[in-house]
Amino acid sequence: MSKAPRTPRHWFDGAPVPPVARLLEPVYAGALKLRAGLFGLHLLRRKRAPVPVIVVGNLTVGGTGKTPLTIALVKRLRAAGWNPGVASRGYGRHDQATPRWVELQTTPAEGGDEPVLIARRTGVPVRVDRDRVAAARALATAGCDIVVCDDGLQHYRLRRDLEIEVIDGRRRYGNGRLLPAGPLREPAVRAARCDFRVVNGGSAGFGEWPMTLRPEGAVPLAGGKPLPLTAFGGHRVHAVAGIGNPARFFDMLRDYGIGVVPHAFDDHHAYTAQDLQFGSQLPVLMTEKDAVKCAPFASAWSYSVPIDAELPEAFWVALEARLQLLREPAAGRGSRR
Repeated sequence: MSKAPRTPRHWFDGAPVPPVARLLEPVYAGALKLRAGLFGLHLLRRKRAPVPVIVVGNLTVGGTGKTPLTIALVKRLRAAGWNPGVASRGYGRHDQATPRWVELQTTPAEGGDEPVLIARRTGVPVRVDRDRVAAARALATAGCDIVVCDDGLQHYRLRRDLEIEVIDGRRRYGNGRLLPAGPLREPAVRAARCDFRVVNGGSAGFGEWPMTLRPEGAVPLAGGKPLPLTAFGGHRVHAVAGIGNPARFFDMLRDYGIGVVPHAFDDHHAYTAQDLQFGSQLPVLMTEKDAVKCAPFASAWSYSVPIDAELPEAFWVALEARLQLLREPAAGRGSRR
């Protein structure tokens, strides 16, 4: 059976904020201020990696499109002559305490769904570790000359040279309140400190860059020739999405004229074969992030829908101009946040 994501209705849908959440919001805000103060007094210390670090993250709980942007960023870095590596916590893996390299044969249970997807799509070194400082240093030792952090905007122990905030263009910051009264991990004003702000879908505002997620088609999990999504137009399918905002995936399929029977699961859901027993033998279309976990037991009519992040060329030009400064061994790197 499908499990609906447990996103509170008061975060994005205009429902009243429960009294308990209102009471806990200032407690969470106080904890943020305390941590910031400890860093400011150097009682908690930031650590620098020996190579430049780019953090791709968000201010809200849930998915905004960070992983597709990370994949696109890694590909552009390689094309520009960099040797990038990716650091991630590896959320959802069974052994969170043990750092490890994510390789092509690594399972999502061992490395986490997003790191496994990144490793398979890019072929670059991927290191999962709760301590992102240690992960970045391991990547540098392995020969990477730049590190991209998939998530980790709030992991302040690791100094970073560039920050990219990714925003869900439809949901934005929801009701604008901090956890648990709202979806914000940090106050919205924190966004002003990010070097680039990328908006996934919706409308990009002043100082923001638009990003569109384009599907590549439908790839049979059992092997075989990919199909264009138009091949499913006018037909019903079971659509599976265990991501931060499943509705985004369902709406994308509907844009191709596909009749969607939606099955929304929690983000990072650990699938079993029973989860895909829907009672009717329709094609099953799922996100690429879900497919890496479902491939071992998926049916012959199950398909992965890979997506690519597309941004204006001007964004890449602006980013590469900033990166060019990082190529130079400037003494000022140590003063970055």
